[in-house]
Amino acid sequence: MSMKGKFRNLFGIDEEEYEIVEEEVGQDEYTPPTRSGKKDDKGNVVSLSSVQKNNKMVLCEPRSYNEVQDIADHIVNRRSVVINLQRVDTLQARQIIDFMSGTVYAVSGQIKKLGSQTFLCTPDSIEISGNITEIMEEVDPEQRW
Repeated sequence: MSMKGKFRNLFGIDEEEYEIVEEEVGQDEYTPPTRSGKKDDKGNVVSLSSVQKNNKMVLCEPRSYNEVQDIADHIVNRRSVVINLQRVDTLQARQIIDFMSGTVYAVSGQIKKLGSQTFLCTPDSIEISGNITEIMEEVDPEQRW
């Protein structure tokens, strides 16, 4: 056996002949190839540009509970939201966080506390990693949440 044959056996390369079969595609079945993209699980081509357009973050500073629906709409539209609750009283701030927790849960997202009155809400397409610790010295228990 020649050296070339040994390499073919070593790497599993066979010299079998393959028959090339061409299939005719009708007009209804033809889909033009896309310029850039990757294949998903079903073999369809997915455009990467549509995935990257949704990377937006919205900063919100509500003044009342009435603005919570607009904030929740950002999460439903797959945008991350940072909420600063310094301009609302404690009762309304708790109501806003309760509403946003439900919204985030509905879209399988996450909510994290960034500061004493600042929260980050993200949809399921954004992953949050890490923690921010807060030292609570002599803070009124009513102000904690």
